[in-house]
Amino acid sequence: MRYYAIIDTNVLVSAMLKTASVPGQVMSEALNGDIIPVLNDGIISEYEDVLNRPKFRFDKRAVRVFMNEIKKRAVYTDAGAIDEDIPDPKDVVFYAVLMEKRKDDEAYLVTGNLKHYPIRTYIVTPREMLDIIQESE
Repeated sequence: MRYYAIIDTNVLVSAMLKTASVPGQVMSEALNGDIIPVLNDGIISEYEDVLNRPKFRFDKRAVRVFMNEIKKRAVYTDAGAIDEDIPDPKDVVFYAVLMEKRKDDEAYLVTGNLKHYPIRTYIVTPREMLDIIQESE
C-alpha cells in the first residue's frame, strides 16, 4: 500500500543527521518505499533553505541529490486556505498542503513536533508513520 505524506522539515534534518534513525527510515520509505511525498513550492523552498544552513554542514551535493530524488517521487499539491491557528508561520504551508491533499486522498503529516499542529489522527510522528506502514503489510 502507498501512503501520501507531507514530511516536516525537522524529520528531514534528523534523517540527514542520522540515516539509521527512525526519521531516516521514514525518508528511506519516501525515497524508495511506501511513502509518496507531497510537496509544493513552499515546502521545497523550506527544505532547501534549512538543509543548506551552514550550522548543519550538510554536503551541498548530497542535499542536491536528495532534493532531486524526493522531487522525482513526489506528487504536488497547492496549499489551500486553512482556518486553524498554527503557532509557527513556517509550519502553515505543511498543514495547508495536508488539508488540501486530504480533500482527494488519505494523507498524513509526519513531524517530530506534534505540538506545532492541531491534534489529528493523521498528524503523526515518524515512529507512528512506520507503524502505520507495518500494520498494513
